[in-house]
Amino acid sequence: MSDAYIKNVWYMAAWQEEVDEAEMMPRKLLDIDWLLYKLENGGYAMIRDRCPHRFAPLHMGRRCGDLIECGYHGLRFAPDGKCVSNPFSDLIPPGADLPSRKIVARWGILWFWAGEPSEADEEAIPDFAFLEETAPMAQKHIRMDANFEILSDNLMDLSHVEFVHRDSFQSGGALMKGRHEARSEDDGTIWSCWSVEDVAAPRFAVPLADAPADRWTRMRWNAPATMFLEVGAAPAGAERTDPRVCRLRNPHIITPETQTTSHYFYNCFPGPESEAFAKRVFDEEDRPILEAVQREMDGQDFWEMRPVILNVDAGAVRARRRLSKMRREEAESVAG
Repeated sequence: MSDAYIKNVWYMAAWQEEVDEAEMMPRKLLDIDWLLYKLENGGYAMIRDRCPHRFAPLHMGRRCGDLIECGYHGLRFAPDGKCVSNPFSDLIPPGADLPSRKIVARWGILWFWAGEPSEADEEAIPDFAFLEETAPMAQKHIRMDANFEILSDNLMDLSHVEFVHRDSFQSGGALMKGRHEARSEDDGTIWSCWSVEDVAAPRFAVPLADAPADRWTRMRWNAPATMFLEVGAAPAGAERTDPRVCRLRNPHIITPETQTTSHYFYNCFPGPESEAFAKRVFDEEDRPILEAVQREMDGQDFWEMRPVILNVDAGAVRARRRLSKMRREEAESVAG
């Protein structure tokens, strides 16, 4: 695994339903091909998707209960990655065990710990309990040809909505009239928040109709790129505890596939119209600009390129600096 990836942290591997619906699901995460599958006891396994004998992908094999049988020469592997059967001998050859990762199901998300499984701290999984408190949503996953920090920058600076999503959200420059605040918490959580008063209500705030509204967005970031977005609106001048307040909460979780590609997990209202709208926003609006940024950077270091920093970049810059600090700390820990 590249040192560019933080190891002692939780990443999203998949939506739980993705794996539940598949006998075995291969997915490249952090430059490594993994195999995800549901166990007969309801738990989950995550092992390297490559047989150590002749390097055949294990997802081309078959399930034998909770064991995975390689489709090339029949070695079988347990959910912890241990090779437990050699069809040609009673002996298991040295080096036949596979890497595995601790994987936990919570709030419909499968989280994996990128470091040593024995060091995994489930209390450190970011809180997405709101996913169980809202109406069922359509769970989505897309790939983007861009580094995960480029996608994180995009989400931590929602001012891009005024330009990239001008036609879709029709905010009419509302954010440019508002106030932006970025703040950090002791546990490493970073918030990037916007508020704007006495403007048109967002389209999802149907109860507010055409009345003037106070609007806000709150993006919460946890390393490496695990984000939660709340968009809200209240009648102009009302408190956020007002019963007429409308809120929309969504996960925006990025997991690196490689250094130049990422998995993007989000949800949206179910139904053809809302799902098509979300697909257009991500595929036709975000994707072209973010993938173009990746091509322009072409492997260069972000800071060495000397980017111009705007006041609206405060949240994104804090997130990048937090990741840099975590990388240094992990490197120093390994060095001893």
